[in-house]
Amino acid sequence: MKEYYSYDKDQLLDNGPKLALFCEKDNETVFRKMAAQMIDEICANNEKGKKTVMICPVGPVGQYPYFVQMVNEQGISLKDVWFINMDEYLDDDKNWVPKEHPLSFRGFMDNNVYSRIRPELVMPEEQRVFPDPARPERIPELIGELGGVDIAFGGIGINGHVAFNEADGSLTPEEFRALKTRVLEITPETRTANAIGDLNGALEDMPRYCVTIGIYEILGAKKIRLGCFRNWHRAVVRRTAYGETSAAFPVTLLRDHPDITLSFTEYVARTQD
Repeated sequence: MKEYYSYDKDQLLDNGPKLALFCEKDNETVFRKMAAQMIDEICANNEKGKKTVMICPVGPVGQYPYFVQMVNEQGISLKDVWFINMDEYLDDDKNWVPKEHPLSFRGFMDNNVYSRIRPELVMPEEQRVFPDPARPERIPELIGELGGVDIAFGGIGINGHVAFNEADGSLTPEEFRALKTRVLEITPETRTANAIGDLNGALEDMPRYCVTIGIYEILGAKKIRLGCFRNWHRAVVRRTAYGETSAAFPVTLLRDHPDITLSFTEYVARTQD
């Protein structure tokens, strides 16, 4: 077993991690922080008369209730904001699952974000973007047209994936960093972890395919903000901070970004309950 998996909180934070780490009190604190980062980016750009382009996840999602509340209470206009969602599940024909599907990320964003923001504040529908399996090349094209991504948010999967950039140790770091938006098959590890978290363990009902933004697009963002809060994130955070750089654990390929942070909870910082 790697030594870093046994690091206590102080060792985790102070033994020379390969990216900036922030330990927060609990899940609420992590999610409120992410929501505040979203709001700060939007408000700063609104004041300058500039658009805001964000890469947004559906997982983690705990930031969105706080984000919606802050937008509505403070009357923050999203009219010049673009949300580019990271990914979406696909059916066996490699088409988007219906919005009515319980796992649909498009359905989640409609039901829990866009429909809950005051109509006069929410961004137009064309600025709520998901990667399309029929035209994956549109995401990097759009990002180029918009002048780049201001900030990318995300979590980390059990095999180190960010978005659905599944681990592939057959590729060099350079090859993996060059991967753009694409359709791919979800690994058994990710399907199992997501089935436990999202479907009470109903592995047979987990989609097998997805469309995902690539590491290439995430690395192109001016800022990257990651958050971790689950029990198995204890190992994930430690490998992210101290493991070797490898396409076998894709989040490690982001560590050289000039402005990347990873926030996690006191629970994750502990090695045992």
